[in-house]
Amino acid sequence: MSNHRYHHGGGGGYMHPRMSYPHHTFTYVSSCVKYLIFLLNFLFWLFGGLLLAIGVYAFMDKLKDGNGWVRLETVYDVMFNISLVMIIAGIVVFVVSFAGCLGALRENTCLLKFYSMCLLVFFLLEMAIAIICFVFPQNMNSFLEYQFTDKIIHSYRDDSDLQNFIDFAQQEFKCCGLSNVGYLDWSKNEYFNCSSPSVERCGVPYSCCINATDISSGLVNIMCGYGVQAHTVPAASKRIWTSGCIEIVRVWAERNLYVIAGVALGIAFVQLFVIYLAKTLEGQIEMQKSRWS
Repeated sequence: MSNHRYHHGGGGGYMHPRMSYPHHTFTYVSSCVKYLIFLLNFLFWLFGGLLLAIGVYAFMDKLKDGNGWVRLETVYDVMFNISLVMIIAGIVVFVVSFAGCLGALRENTCLLKFYSMCLLVFFLLEMAIAIICFVFPQNMNSFLEYQFTDKIIHSYRDDSDLQNFIDFAQQEFKCCGLSNVGYLDWSKNEYFNCSSPSVERCGVPYSCCINATDISSGLVNIMCGYGVQAHTVPAASKRIWTSGCIEIVRVWAERNLYVIAGVALGIAFVQLFVIYLAKTLEGQIEMQKSRWS
C-alpha cells in the first residue's frame, strides 16, 4: 500500500503527498537485566531488613536485662555482641541492596556504581580471607587462639547471646574451650577458675559434657562438668570433650575441604555475575543517554 495520500483541491488537480514515518521505540536498556537485578536485590533488601529488626529487638532486650547498660568499651565487645553484629550486618545489606534496587529501577548510574563497587569490595575481602585460611591454616589457628581465646572465655557469662553461641558450638563440634589446651581454657573464667568461691570452680560449662542430657528424664544436667579441671586428660575425657574448638573446626574444615571450596566458589560466582549484570546495565544506560544527547 502506498504511503502517499492525494488531496484534490476545488479548482484543479493538485496532488499533495504526505509521508507517514514509523515511530521508533528502540532502547539499549535490557528489561531482563534491569528487573533481574531489581528482583535479586529486593530479596536481599528484605533479608537485610529482617536481620536488622531481629538485631534491634535482641539488643533492646539485652539493654532491658542489663538495666539500660551494655558494655562497648573495645572492638572485641562489639565483635562478641551478636545482636550488635546483626544490626551492623543488617544495615550494610539493607543499604547496599536498596542501592541496587533503586539504581536498577530508576536507571541511576551513580547508585549502580556504588552498588557494584560495594560488591567488589566484599568479593575481594572474602577472597583475601579464603586465601589466608587455605594457604596459612596454622598461622590462622595461632592468630585466633592468641587474639580471641582469653576474651571469649572471660565474656562467657557477661553476654547471654555469646554464651548460647559458645554452648551451641561446643555441643555441635564436640569440643571444649578454644585453644590447644582444650578444657583447661575455662580456668581463665572467673566462675570456673579453681580459686573461685563459686560452686562451679574447677568446672566447665555443661555444653562440654559427653552426656549432658539425662536419657530417662530428658533434662540437661548443668552440673555434669563440675570439678573436671582437677582431673587428668584421660580421666576428664570420660565425662567431657577435652579438645579445643579452634583445632576441631580446622580439622573439620580440612575433611570437608571440597564442599567448603565448592560453596565458596558458588558464592563468588554469584557475586561476580551480579557485578557483571550491574556493570552491563550501567553501560546500557550510558549508551541510551548518549543516544539522547
